[in-house]
Amino acid sequence: MLELISAILTRLSMIFILHVTGAGAFPRPLCASEERELLLRASNGDIGARNKLTEHNLRLVAHIVKKYYGTGADPDDLVSIGTIGLIKAINTFNYEKNIKLSSYASRCIENEILMYFRATRKNSLDISMNEEIDHDSDGNALTLSDVLAQEDSIAEELDMKIKTEKLPRYIKECLTPREAMIIRLRYGLNGKKPLTQREVAALLKISRSYVSRIEKKALLKLRKRYERA
Repeated sequence: MLELISAILTRLSMIFILHVTGAGAFPRPLCASEERELLLRASNGDIGARNKLTEHNLRLVAHIVKKYYGTGADPDDLVSIGTIGLIKAINTFNYEKNIKLSSYASRCIENEILMYFRATRKNSLDISMNEEIDHDSDGNALTLSDVLAQEDSIAEELDMKIKTEKLPRYIKECLTPREAMIIRLRYGLNGKKPLTQREVAALLKISRSYVSRIEKKALLKLRKRYERA
């Protein structure tokens, strides 16, 4: 259940950022001094700084996701997955190791996408967890497994921020029956396998774009409810 909450919170962050900046409109890249300041604040637990770093690096997600448009995967799902990788990168980045955030985040984003393909299709996109991302200032190799090793601490932070039992109550409070159904189908909250937007559209006999609009509206409602709490 905690993994589902993590996925929804991540999706909420992404939808909120895109809602604020406008569909397809990305904020300008941060200059070096702005990035350093935000990284320092983020390392001290500043959620606003983390959100701003995510917002100003969404262009990187879009750039990497374009490479996978010919695979048959749903573009919205790829953007969601890539954004998860970006948020993980920002949450685990160590600015003291003299590694560029863009370099570190690029590999984390791509790693998240490749793991998605490996888990769902078991195809040739499999990767090595010992693949090097970069080197720190002392010459020590930083591998993809180092990123994954941080997931336990991330899960603990999420657990501290929101208890899993709040989600069903918030869904009942905030969402219409159709919104609640789509959220449950998309994220597997009914105990079944999470469905893509295309699968939900086929099941409910509506267009995928309509599913996307309903999902985004529902997620924005849930985000506002979490913020009020």
